[in-house]
Amino acid sequence: MNMIKRMLIGRPLKSTQLGEQKLNVFKALAILSSDALSSVAYGTEQILIVLATLSAAAFWYSIPIAIGILVLLTALILSYRQIIFAYPQGGGAYMVSRQNLGKTTGLVAGGSLLVDYILTVAVSVTAGTDAIISAFPFLHGYRVSISVVLIIVIMLLNLRGLNESATILAYPIYLFVIALLMLSVVGLYKIFTGQISPTLHTPLGTPVTGISLFLLLKAFSSGCSALTGVEAISNAIPSFKEPAPKNAAKTIILMGLLLGILFTGITFLAFYYGIGPKPTDTVVSQIASQTFGRNVIYYFIQGITAIMLVLAANTGFSAFPLLAYNLAKDKYIPRMFTNRGDRLGYSNGIMALAVGSIILVIAFKGNTTSLIPLYAVGVFIPFTLSQTGMIIKWLREKPKGWFTKLLANLLGTLITFSVLVIFFVTKFDHVWPILIFLPIIVFIFTRIEKHYQAVGEQLRVDSAFTDSKIEGNVVVIPVAGITTVVENSIKYAKSITDEVIAVYISFDPEDEKIFKEKWNKWNPDVRLVTIRSSYRSVIVPLCKFIDTVERKAEESNFQMTVLIPQFITKKNWHNILHNQSSLIIRTYLLYKKDVIVTTLPYHFRK
Repeated sequence: MNMIKRMLIGRPLKSTQLGEQKLNVFKALAILSSDALSSVAYGTEQILIVLATLSAAAFWYSIPIAIGILVLLTALILSYRQIIFAYPQGGGAYMVSRQNLGKTTGLVAGGSLLVDYILTVAVSVTAGTDAIISAFPFLHGYRVSISVVLIIVIMLLNLRGLNESATILAYPIYLFVIALLMLSVVGLYKIFTGQISPTLHTPLGTPVTGISLFLLLKAFSSGCSALTGVEAISNAIPSFKEPAPKNAAKTIILMGLLLGILFTGITFLAFYYGIGPKPTDTVVSQIASQTFGRNVIYYFIQGITAIMLVLAANTGFSAFPLLAYNLAKDKYIPRMFTNRGDRLGYSNGIMALAVGSIILVIAFKGNTTSLIPLYAVGVFIPFTLSQTGMIIKWLREKPKGWFTKLLANLLGTLITFSVLVIFFVTKFDHVWPILIFLPIIVFIFTRIEKHYQAVGEQLRVDSAFTDSKIEGNVVVIPVAGITTVVENSIKYAKSITDEVIAVYISFDPEDEKIFKEKWNKWNPDVRLVTIRSSYRSVIVPLCKFIDTVERKAEESNFQMTVLIPQFITKKNWHNILHNQSSLIIRTYLLYKKDVIVTTLPYHFRK
């Protein structure tokens, strides 16, 4: 097992090698921006899906809608750049909201982002699978299976460490950027040289019967899925090489520029070519097909788009463990999320994310369109809360140049809150689950925190100290026969106390009589108590006896210990050949308040 683990994720790294796992701008842009950049492949398509419910003539509205999305993108980039410098320790929306808007609001932001990163992986992988199916339609029936396998592969890559996964994944991600830039440039060249007929699309400004503000807002909110992942860099500042805030700020600006250019290019080409959504052929696939034909370049673009959409999940795998670390550090989720694995990554967070996203893919049957609205609204909640939190911070602290910063965050708040309202008004049938599971998540967070507080109070030496003294020890040994294992246990018990009691549970009178006789001949110095079990249960009569001894021991200030003999077979598979009653007894007794339970192993040699 250990050999397989080493083969899959590599040899363990020393803690002193943590600095080597930090990211430069080149690698960080690849893995932390992959989600945002990949959304170019389906952002435009989501706009057109809504407009197509009216008619193809309405497709020209994708241009003004795209302009509105670019304005929102600019506001978000500027706002999150400020968050990076204000909170260089990372944590993003969770940290900003918790420190400026209160604990509950911070938990709402943190819970939204945790769920959103799970959705990031699910949406990215299913979108990548759709791109594969567009090129190879015969794979349509294997959508869920392909998605699950891809999630497992990305999980293993991330378990190998942040730096190594970034090195592997950077090249296909940059190839995707180059491929879409090439597609946009060649497409624009063909348009300007008259190779693409201007009759393929409805001219801008053409009146469309039945168009409504509601439909336009719905299309706008769908297109805002292209902005998911923008916040990931602010969550992952500790992953950057020093100076971390400056490198993170450079990365988010570069991401915004690339995202804006690619989204604009794809949206314009889709409009000019008169392309609409198709169930088995993505918008990018149709643009590439019309620009280059179904040749090697087309399959290269489709292949690298599919890979990019899958690798976009890496943003979730990079940001989720760091957010989980911050929540765990504040005692809102299990402390195991603060532990680093063999390769210095937060491996528990990586594996939890993979499991959660696989469950979502299976539950939604790999349908990207069903996941995207919930995915988008999940990220706009922390968008809005983080911008609001920054406004409170500037008003409270008023540093140099605070008013300009406040205006930038105010603009971000107004826009993101408006988009959030639009989501709930236009897509309520898709996003209503968030109104149920988000309060549940916050409730779970608070219950976990309450538990950790209670544990802390009980572990403090001053509160746990009592004046009572332990006068001695009573050891009870459950025995199933006269064996070397039992003999070894009795020798050990007698080395720590003279009060040793062996307990034998019998199922019939004759067996009980025979065992007593054997015991008295073998070891008469150790008290034997036999208990007849009429219902063939070992646990119930044994525990009743232990309760009785426990009460008497407590009256005499004696500590009671149950010593469980257990033999250890030489080979693991031998265990299935034996009755594991000692494990059952130990598990049951561990929950008894005043009983010490200890196991004395006896190792077989063959």
